[in-house]
Amino acid sequence: MIIVMKRSATDDNIDHAAQQVEKLGLKANVLRGAERTVIAAIGDERVEGVRSLESAPGVDEVMSVLAPYKLASREAHSTTSVVEAGSLSVGGNQIGMIAGPCGVESEEQLMTAARAVKAAGATALRGGAYKPRTSPYSFQGMKTEGLKLLAAAREETGLAIVTEVVAPEDVDLVGEYADVLQIGARNMQNYRLLEACGRSHRAVLLKRGASATLDEMLLAAEYILDGGNSKVMLCERGVRTFESHTRFTLPLATVPYLQEKTHLPVVIDPSHGTGHTSLVPAMCRAAIAAGADGLIVEVHPDPENAKSDGYQSLTCEAFEKVMAECRRVAAAVDRTL
Repeated sequence: MIIVMKRSATDDNIDHAAQQVEKLGLKANVLRGAERTVIAAIGDERVEGVRSLESAPGVDEVMSVLAPYKLASREAHSTTSVVEAGSLSVGGNQIGMIAGPCGVESEEQLMTAARAVKAAGATALRGGAYKPRTSPYSFQGMKTEGLKLLAAAREETGLAIVTEVVAPEDVDLVGEYADVLQIGARNMQNYRLLEACGRSHRAVLLKRGASATLDEMLLAAEYILDGGNSKVMLCERGVRTFESHTRFTLPLATVPYLQEKTHLPVVIDPSHGTGHTSLVPAMCRAAIAAGADGLIVEVHPDPENAKSDGYQSLTCEAFEKVMAECRRVAAAVDRTL
């Protein structure tokens, strides 16, 4: 259930309604929007007395949320949320551009990439310090040393840092260095990790699992929101299908569909979604045309010698060209980049 407050509702009215929800044995999540405040009453909706809250001061109406995801739904929060983390802003008129190497390999590699993507107009730097890989023999990342290099890159460039966290016990450590905690596709339904990120004060970029439905993705986001962290971005990175011409199939219809169902901003990953460098620029442009709130793109100074995912990484020069192309598309759909 959600309790929609009147535009004229005072802070005392909101606090009173939230307290009444708690007295009924439900959890009250206060969602403050640009125009009005909504209180999500989480728990068994069959509880007697919820409807009577319509008579409380400042309450406009009490409604049932039909979607299984309550806090992530448009019913609970009608306007698109804007997630801000350092230099990165996703969900407003400006499209957030996250770029950088798949993995942190060395100081020279990372700093070269950071300077290049900054100069091209990126608003955040991506780079994996911890790399969960399908094979245990593949490059697993520089771990804590990689985190320190990312922090040094932020110090020089001012770019917000987006990096993956792979275990609940690492959330606090990664949060000391990163501005955005990325939950990878393999961990989308790692519920202990989702709960730990829900307790964090850092923004979260949640990637869709390779075989996950959109409802499953939204329910994964619900775990984070229910933990108290409202700074959640959804990322479509492609799903596994019978097609073999690309690494995954990148369904851009995800963007408008999610924007109908949820207030959480939507980011597209064309690098993993295609798995081929030559396809990335076109899908960047297409994602912006489809209404994406952000992009996350792999950029490496020397893709041929990258320790991971070089085959889908743009060179620094190619990324600069992609940014110029994307700016023209963004302007055509009344957005900025």
